Amino acid sequence: MRLLRRLLGGGDASIDRARRPQALASDLAEPPREGLDWLGRVPGPKAPWIYRLLVAIAWLVLRRICDLRLSVEGREHLPAGGYVAVCGLHRSWVDPLLLIRSLPLQPRVWFMGSGPTAFDRAWKERLLRHLGGMLPVWRGGSDISVHVQAADAVVEQRAVLGLFAEGAIGGPPDRPAKMRHGAALLCLRTGAPIVPVAMCGAEELYRGKRISVRILPPTCPAELLGEAWHGPPEVGSRTELRTARALTMAISERIAAAVAESYPGTMDPPGVPRRWTWLTRLMR
Repeated sequence: MRLLRRLLGGGDASIDRARRPQALASDLAEPPREGLDWLGRVPGPKAPWIYRLLVAIAWLVLRRICDLRLSVEGREHLPAGGYVAVCGLHRSWVDPLLLIRSLPLQPRVWFMGSGPTAFDRAWKERLLRHLGGMLPVWRGGSDISVHVQAADAVVEQRAVLGLFAEGAIGGPPDRPAKMRHGAALLCLRTGAPIVPVAMCGAEELYRGKRISVRILPPTCPAELLGEAWHGPPEVGSRTELRTARALTMAISERIAAAVAESYPGTMDPPGVPRRWTWLTRLMR
């Protein structure tokens, strides 16, 4: 297990890295690159064969060997592409793969996620840059233009932008933690359809664990905010920030309602054996 942990990374050291991105950035020889600047190409919708192969192998291991049991509802709601999948709950390192498995392989998903966490091993950064699917964020700055540019590129290419709105792993197992406003702000700036995705059951992993993903119907700020929606707010204004806060709350409420319905189906009675509980912290 120690050898596996050293190879894969994760654990407390990775969590600590995520909590101090500015300190890590100051130790680098040059400022960390984010978004499209790091990727170096257009985030397109096509899933190359190597990506498909690795996803298939990863899921084969999780399903056949680790015996994780994923239930997916609502695929019929998905648009053809060019949308933002706003996800919660974010309770496990396996969540991105659960979303990839729940959506069609093409158009592919591009995640905005923490660079310090994802790149705790050099091989991970090289692999993710080659395969795609990652647009790194280094928290601590106030200028979100680089992330808006990346989000716009994903939507314009008719790919899927995947966002975990809580911003980090952790929180109660049966309801969303406080969501950050960044996801809602990107939804406002891109104008893309919003697809809320309710995920639960992955807070504890072991052989036979049941996990639920519910894909909710696509929506938009006008529908979510009702009479409080007065059209796209001025970029960078206080009105935009207030609108993003209200939109965050509305998305959180939709996800919370779906999680409340799905979570009981992921729970096992206390007497059920929990084998391989080390899976919970395998890459976290």
